[in-house]
Amino acid sequence: MIAMNQIESIRSQLLQHPMYKHLDTPERIRVFMKHHVFAVWDFMSLLKKLQNSLTSMSIPWLPAPHANYARFINEIVIGEETDEDGNGGYISHFELYIEAMTEVGADTTPITQYLKRLQEGIDPIKALDHPLIPQSCASFVKQNIELALHGKPHEVASAFFFGREDLIPDMFSILIHEMEQKQSSVVRLKYYLNRHIELDGDEHGPLAQKLLHSLCEEKPQFYRDAEEIAQTALTARIHLWDGVLTEIKEKAL
Repeated sequence: MIAMNQIESIRSQLLQHPMYKHLDTPERIRVFMKHHVFAVWDFMSLLKKLQNSLTSMSIPWLPAPHANYARFINEIVIGEETDEDGNGGYISHFELYIEAMTEVGADTTPITQYLKRLQEGIDPIKALDHPLIPQSCASFVKQNIELALHGKPHEVASAFFFGREDLIPDMFSILIHEMEQKQSSVVRLKYYLNRHIELDGDEHGPLAQKLLHSLCEEKPQFYRDAEEIAQTALTARIHLWDGVLTEIKEKAL
């Protein structure tokens, strides 16, 4: 089994990060969103890695080895790529987040320029070397892209569970609480956050945990790999939040 003591310690540090208390003005929320959108985007690379690994993507088609894994991953893909937009239509969570950024006037240039560089065929790691992209964002994305490209399924599943699905309900609940305390008017952002709390807390989180333990196959080394990846993923999120707080302080917002 995965040893949880160190993981829980790092997770606790993350949920007590001082950044949350600084999200008390529109200017500071805009800085947060400029950084956080990179985590919203690279979530899909981890998810697509799991989809490629655990479902049948070949032509000609062959049945997936584990239909229950395929069902779980495909359900998350549907939710992430084509979720309800709150207005009667459908939208990816990434695009929903971009809408939320536009609503509050957050700077979308770093992420849109990064995606433009990807569309031009630039290597995803090299494309991070850009003056508009905060270093903390570049480091965070680099770690996740490298894992998505080269990680084993149980390693990716660990980052996916501990660094995303298990973490997000608690983390986003703190964000919403802080925004409501400051009476921040961020309708689309709150919709995005609440949607993830609902999906990840009730459905995706428990399934992601079952998937991770199944992929570890009761192998001690796989559990050790998963533990190491979990710690790395949570520590990376702390450093991402450090970057947000640093910019807020440097700009004296």
